[in-house]
Amino acid sequence: MRGLLFDFDGLIVDTETPSFASWQEVYGEHGRELPLERWATIIGTTGGGFDPLDYLEELHGPIDRVAVKARRAEHELRLLEIEELRPGILDYLEEADRLGLKKAIVSSSSRRWIDRHLARLERAEHFDAIVTADGDPARGKPRPTLYLEALERLDLRPDEAIAFEDSPNGVKAAKAAGIYCVAVPNGVTATLRLEEADLRLEELAELPLRELLGQF
Repeated sequence: MRGLLFDFDGLIVDTETPSFASWQEVYGEHGRELPLERWATIIGTTGGGFDPLDYLEELHGPIDRVAVKARRAEHELRLLEIEELRPGILDYLEEADRLGLKKAIVSSSSRRWIDRHLARLERAEHFDAIVTADGDPARGKPRPTLYLEALERLDLRPDEAIAFEDSPNGVKAAKAAGIYCVAVPNGVTATLRLEEADLRLEELAELPLRELLGQF
């Protein structure tokens, strides 16, 4: 193995739990519930068919969409600001540096979003490439486009890389690109279907990188 490809949201930093929690609060304020199975369809992708505001209006009737979006975003931001790297991530990045492995972030989110969090956590220097969808549904997961681009930018074959994902959409994208995939779900994605992954860990701290590499 010569490279590690990391999803960002929910994998490097658990942004998924604050995002879902902020929407749950909005729904609760309107006396409604946001089912996880609905929310799950847009985890790890961009431009999905589910719109939480549209669905809330289906359940509740007309709402002040501008005010709701602003209040939700403010709540999400407060929750995000206290999120750190998930357990085991830093150990993997530092060990990869020692082993001379190439590293990339492969995400359906925007580059601006990722840069903001990496700057906050002072971790931008750990990655050789950052590949993002930037709002383009044609590039977003579960399509393999982002992973194929990451392989090209790092000059890797699919069998020379390991992908780390937390969502079904992400796992599908990695496997469609022909890459070995380790699923590391978070609190929101733990109950979702991740059986397409080659290996599942509850957190990367369970399995040191050298032990994982020793399996190949």
